Order: sequence, then C-alpha cells, then structure tokens
Amino acid sequence: MFLGKYSRTLDAKSSFSVPPSFMGPLYGGAYLTQGFDRNLQVLTADAFREIYRAVISLNITNPLARLLLRLVLGSAQALGVDASGQFTIPEELKQFANLNNEIFLVGQGEYFEIWAPELWGQQEIQLRDAEANASRFSALAISVRSSTVAG
Repeated sequence: MFLGKYSRTLDAKSSFSVPPSFMGPLYGGAYLTQGFDRNLQVLTADAFREIYRAVISLNITNPLARLLLRLVLGSAQALGVDASGQFTIPEELKQFANLNNEIFLVGQGEYFEIWAPELWGQQEIQLRDAEANASRFSALAISVRSSTVAG
C-alpha cells in the first residue's frame, strides 16, 4: 500500500528513487500514466489491469469513453524497477506534469501520484481548508467501522 508524501529529485536522466516503503508493491510490475490533475500516476500491475478492464468495457461509440481510453491507455507505459528502486519518467509525461528537478510522490493506497511542487502546493491549499472540506466531502458518505465491540 502506498501511503505518505515524499520529496524527490530528478537526475539528469529524469530518474528518481522510490521510497523503500513503496518498493514491495512494485515488484510485480508497475505502470505510469497521465493523471487527472496535471500529475502522473504510478499503478501496480494489478491496479492497472483492474482499471484497464474497466475502461475497455466502456462503449467506444461514446465520445467520453473514447476520451478516457486515450487519457488512461494512450499515455500508459510499463515501468521497469531496477534493483536500486529507480524509475525514469519519459519526457512526454514529464512535460505534461510540469516536472523539473523537484517532485513530490503522494501515496494513494493502490497507486501513488507524482506532482510538480507548485501544482502540489495548490492541492495542499485546498486540503488545508477545513470548512470547505467538511462540506465538500460530506456527500461521499465515508464511515469508520470497527470490527471489535467495546465491552
């Protein structure tokens, strides 16, 4: 599971090191794709297959479905993880996400995102707005269920 936020630096080859806590889920393979918020997503092979099955099941006569297919699959690339935990970001995806030297990796459970610092800063401003968060997330019906009963 990918959790937490990490700052990393891209080297001259647009490579970066993955945090040790992220390595375990990546041993089965990984895919890099364009995200929805001018960021990038790194998905495990299993997570990518699940998304793949969902998007290819859409009706391709629907223009919105075709657009989603192009977004997710048209920019996807299999990533090789070397023994030192290094990934390389292709130039096209690096430009899409406005990535330069510094990047942020943000865990999202089954995948993690790659952000340019200035774009991640905009996300953090939204995340820190407690009043707005209370109202904007209320429709999601998130609850915490405990499997133990207090006695």
